[in-house]
Amino acid sequence: MKKVLLLLIIILAIVGSIYFGLKSQPSSISNGKMQITASFYPYYFFSSEIGGNKVQVTNITPSGAEPHDYEPTSGDLIQINSSKLLILNGTVEPYAVKIENDLKGKKTEVLIAGEGLFTETVTDEEGKTGIDPHIWLSLTRAKIQVKAILNELIKLDPSNKDYYTSNANKLLTELDKLNQDFKIGLENCQKKDFVTSHAAFGYLASDYSLTQVPIAGLSPDAEPSLQELANITNFVKKNNIKYIFFESLVSSKLSQTIAHETGAQTLVLDPLEGLTPKAETSGENYLTVIGQNLQNLKIALECK
Repeated sequence: MKKVLLLLIIILAIVGSIYFGLKSQPSSISNGKMQITASFYPYYFFSSEIGGNKVQVTNITPSGAEPHDYEPTSGDLIQINSSKLLILNGTVEPYAVKIENDLKGKKTEVLIAGEGLFTETVTDEEGKTGIDPHIWLSLTRAKIQVKAILNELIKLDPSNKDYYTSNANKLLTELDKLNQDFKIGLENCQKKDFVTSHAAFGYLASDYSLTQVPIAGLSPDAEPSLQELANITNFVKKNNIKYIFFESLVSSKLSQTIAHETGAQTLVLDPLEGLTPKAETSGENYLTVIGQNLQNLKIALECK
């Protein structure tokens, strides 16, 4: 009798462990919504707009942080593995290649939203040339990324194709309108050069025949040499640059230093690598911040 009772206890323990083990496994569907993980803000915004109430999107780069140096936490890795889709830029994330390799053969699909769009390069402070990852700041390239995300959502959830397509078309219309606003707003300007805190605006500049003059290279945390700072200062003075741009997520010290040395003023030009908590609270988003960038560019470039 004792042997039978012991056997029953063992069986119940095994069944219980299997049951609770299954219950604890992450699911790519939560509350009827597809789970999506975005590496940083622009992809969070695009996928949220397209997916609407059919998806639950998590941005793994914390509010107020920027993605160049961010490394996923153990909680982020659990979130990624529980998602149906992970959206990456492909170059800005230092962990992109490792994550892609780790997810091979697993249920989480990986979309490199920037694939085929990286055409600009930047030379860093050490003289090395690297790929410019900031394709989300080009409205024409943003449209291509939106369409890539749309196609991926349709592939993963074909029953909601019409819903995703309708949402994507609304977003594409907004991007078209912004692009037209940029073309008109920057058509008649006294200046074509603008000084930025780091080299994030190459694609935007290329779209509208402008020239960015960056204080630092690809990383916003990079420290330019004294000679480079002197060169930028001389450029500002020689070309009568009246505004130096800084960013919302990193220190404005370098921009303020050059502005002080040259008598220029400072303005924000946001690379949209993330939103500050204040911007999130006030309801700002990708579209509104891009619109504010246009207004500040018009001031700095003395546009009619």
